[in-house]
Order: sequence, then structure tokens, then C-alpha cells
Amino acid sequence: MSSKPVLKTDVKNPLWLLAELTYDCPLHCPYCSNPVQMSERKDECDTETWKKVLSEAREMGAVQLGFSGGEPLLRKDLEALVAHASELGFYTNLITSGIGLTEKRIKGLKEAGLDHIQLSFQAANADENDLIGNKRHSFEQKLAVAKLVKQYDYPMVLNFCLTRQNIDKIADVLALSCELGGDFVELATVQYYGWAYLNRDHLLPTKEQLVAAEATVNRFRDTQGDDEPKFIFVTPDYYETRPKACMNGWATTFLTVTPDGSALPCHSAKILPLTFPNVKESSLEKIWHEDFSFNKFRGLDWLPSPCRDCDEKEKDFGGCRCQAFMLTGDMHKTDPVCDKSPDHYLIQAAIAKSKQPRENLFYRDPKTDIPVHLIQE
Repeated sequence: MSSKPVLKTDVKNPLWLLAELTYDCPLHCPYCSNPVQMSERKDECDTETWKKVLSEAREMGAVQLGFSGGEPLLRKDLEALVAHASELGFYTNLITSGIGLTEKRIKGLKEAGLDHIQLSFQAANADENDLIGNKRHSFEQKLAVAKLVKQYDYPMVLNFCLTRQNIDKIADVLALSCELGGDFVELATVQYYGWAYLNRDHLLPTKEQLVAAEATVNRFRDTQGDDEPKFIFVTPDYYETRPKACMNGWATTFLTVTPDGSALPCHSAKILPLTFPNVKESSLEKIWHEDFSFNKFRGLDWLPSPCRDCDEKEKDFGGCRCQAFMLTGDMHKTDPVCDKSPDHYLIQAAIAKSKQPRENLFYRDPKTDIPVHLIQE
């Protein structure tokens, strides 16, 4: 495939940068969206490379910065990167499992200028939380971190990843969120990329579970006061009839840089049969505006049928390229979530298959020997 630049007019610079500092993580969640086959830590960008990336993104006008992973706390230079980003004027967000966030570190991050911490939970009780994350005592550590977040005057932003295994206990999640003093709580039913896609048959809730859980959340909202948590309920694409406008459109708003320096229009795009540029070899400005991969699905000219003639195409831009590729094997096709897609039957087949999952649940582990045919399914 040609790497010759395909320049497009009226391309605005990115507003959001996701810096995936490492794919390493102390947890082994089977719903993780990170790649099943990951690069080694020796290939990670060093501190100076990350500072260059942050500086270039800020020069382009990016204002929101997420430090993510894996677990970004495993980077010893996290405080230095936060300080650099703060000096540049970014609004900085740490997206973390909380494992490893001691008082010493949260104090250092506060001094460095970190603006925001998003803390994830796997469940609302110790047994289920530790089982899903495959790490003992992780729930206790998360509770301690939640107290530190409040102590150091950060917004209490929580993320609960919902799967078939814990969605029936949504009432416990709501209660814990209030107990912890949450400000905003994302109740995120898992989206199926990476390890989550590999384990989709085990993780996908039933339609009945989703309806019941959302009803519970809505009833709870009706009883809340103004000073109680704001709950955001996110349903999986598989039960929708229209796809999401993935990342607000391909390479329009969001820019992801992976641990090895690959620049992506979204955090899952590396699964696609495209050659993506690397920040170690090129500037973000050149990558964003000139690289073939970033221009590949920009705008509406590339859209296939039936999207091409659809009056909703400016809402969803054909849906998610990664999801189209995973389900159909062709990244150019309409996202099968759309019930106008000729491949929508694949979604129905996936839902049916999830009712009789295979025996094994694969926990996230780069050392796990995953059968090739499972990765390719």
C-alpha cells in the first residue's frame, strides 16, 4: 500500500492527546482493550521522546491530555511528564487502576500539576473485583486510593467496567460510588477490542441484563440530590441499531501515541492492515496532516454503500473502522452494528454465540500463548 501523502483540506488540528505510556499493568483484566500481542517494554518511548510529543501536540493546539496504559504509574518518569505537560498548558488526566498510587506519588503528581484522576474499579466488592482483575487485595488498594484522591482535592471520577459477570449487581456499584463521594461515575459496559474481543462470548451481557441495569440506574437517578454522583451509562454497540461516530470521526479530534511511539487516529487502530507512522521518526504535525493512514478514512468521500447514500452519514461516518475489520475482515465496510449494513447479521450471530461461550476465559497477559485462530476470529 502506498505511503504517499493524501492531503485533505479543512483538516483541523487534534484537541485530545492520549499518551499510552506503557502497556504493562499489574492487573490482568480479561476485558482490556489493549492489543493481545503487545510490544516489549524495551521499545517504549523514553522521557525525552514523550516530552517532544507533548510539546508538538500542544503547539498544534491540543488542550486535553490523558496519561494512560496499561498502568501509567509504572513509568518512573510520570511526574516529570506531568510537570512538562502542565508547563505547556495542558489539562492533564491520569487514567489509572490505582495500583501503585501511594500518598507519596499522589503528592508528587499534585505538585507536578496533575489536574484530574480517573480511577477504575472491576466490581463493587473485594471478591469479584480481585477475581476480574486477577490480583489479590486490589480492591482494598483502590479504596485507599479513592480516599487519597479526595484528600488531595481531585474530582472523584470513577469508572466501573460492566460485564456479564458484574452487571446484575449494579445497585451495589451505585451505592459504593456514593459512599466514596464520587462526582462523576462512568458505568461502562465493555467495548470489544483487544482482550475484550477475545473474551467477548464470556463478557457480553444479555439484552435483558442491560435493560434491567439501565432501569436500576434511572430509578436511582430519580432519587438523587444535586450533590450526589452524576452517573453515565454506556451500552455496548452490539445492542444498538446505529454505530457510534467513532472518535468523533477518523483523525478529526483525537490522537493516540502508543508506548512504542506509533501514532494512531484511535487507540485500537493498530489492528488494521495499515502502516502507521512513528513519532520517533516524524513530527506530529506532519503525521497528522500528511500521513496516508491518517487521511485514509477522513471525511466522507471514502464511504462505501449503503453509507454513501445514507442521510445519517454525517452523524456516524460509517461507524468504527476497527469494528468493521474485526467482524467482516474488511476495514472499508460499513460498521455491522448498523442495521442498514448487509453484514448486520454478524452482530446477531455474535449475540447468539455469546449465549454458549467456549470454556476458557483468557486473562490479559502478554506472556499467554493465545492460539492464532482465536486472535484472528
